[in-house]
Amino acid sequence: MDLRGRKTLNRRQQIALLGGAVASFHWPFVAHAQRPSGRIFRIGVLGPSPANLAAPVFDAFRQGLRDLGYVEGQNIVIESRFADWKLDRLADLAAELVQLKVDVIVCLSTPPGLAARRVTTTIPIVVGGMADPIADDLVTSLARPSANVTGLTFLGPELIPKRLGLLKQVIPGVARVAVLWHPGVYAEQTMTEMVNETKAAAATLGLELRFRGVRGPSEFEKAFAAIKDDRADAILLFPSPMLYLEHRRIVDLVATSHLPAMYAAREFVEAGGLMSYGANLWDIFRRAATYVDRIFKGAKPADLPVERPTKFEFVLNLKTANALGINVPLPIQQLADEVIE
Repeated sequence: MDLRGRKTLNRRQQIALLGGAVASFHWPFVAHAQRPSGRIFRIGVLGPSPANLAAPVFDAFRQGLRDLGYVEGQNIVIESRFADWKLDRLADLAAELVQLKVDVIVCLSTPPGLAARRVTTTIPIVVGGMADPIADDLVTSLARPSANVTGLTFLGPELIPKRLGLLKQVIPGVARVAVLWHPGVYAEQTMTEMVNETKAAAATLGLELRFRGVRGPSEFEKAFAAIKDDRADAILLFPSPMLYLEHRRIVDLVATSHLPAMYAAREFVEAGGLMSYGANLWDIFRRAATYVDRIFKGAKPADLPVERPTKFEFVLNLKTANALGINVPLPIQQLADEVIE
């Protein structure tokens, strides 16, 4: 059983790959509880949706804090602000955290990071799950981040060709692939790079692409109707905070379409999706807590290099493959880091 209680079979260790309605929630504050130094730290958390509260990555961040000895209501206070997928509200929410004089702002994806950077140049900002930190104008250098922003990247554009290649290996007969993406979620340069990398990989593999954009959950039904009209053989999902947080609904819609899909994160596969390839987001956000800890101990964001993942996971759901009538070749099963049966 894995940590989330699902039956899995480990086939090999992680594949190594080198360069990878606004709602607010207040955690309880106990006025008399203090750490030995007498300091109680205030952490601001900024995310694009209230769904972040129940997301695995938020749990991972809080677990990372607990592992480092930080206890909510005793030596830390967490002030959270979430937009209801209205990204233009993020700057106002970030400003609220600044007014609260938080010691650090933790952003749960790139859009909140950009919003926080616009409203403060002094409060440290830690961004977990950046797509392309430089292209998105969050930092000027991975090794020496400028100003007050640092964090971790999951390598957004670089991994898309690998995903398409694995899709072709699992389903050799695939010819037309529908690409479900969230236009504008990252900076223009990053989005352009994702599209261009996908097109180049598709041309090499002899695949025809159909791009279907969604800017919010209300557009899912329309997008999947269009994918059906496209007569696609498979679906590829671009990385996106919105698509990730809606992963269970997306997996259900993909199942209704009776199409195989390649995802960017293991959570989709654990929810019943066919396969995924990418960095472990749980680990990325757990490690974000170490940045917060170092900042509390005096480190400056500019001196904390942006961390790139060096290990990636190929996760395969054989139960879903069988339901789709896909006979996954044994060599591909052996290639997988984890097989869900």
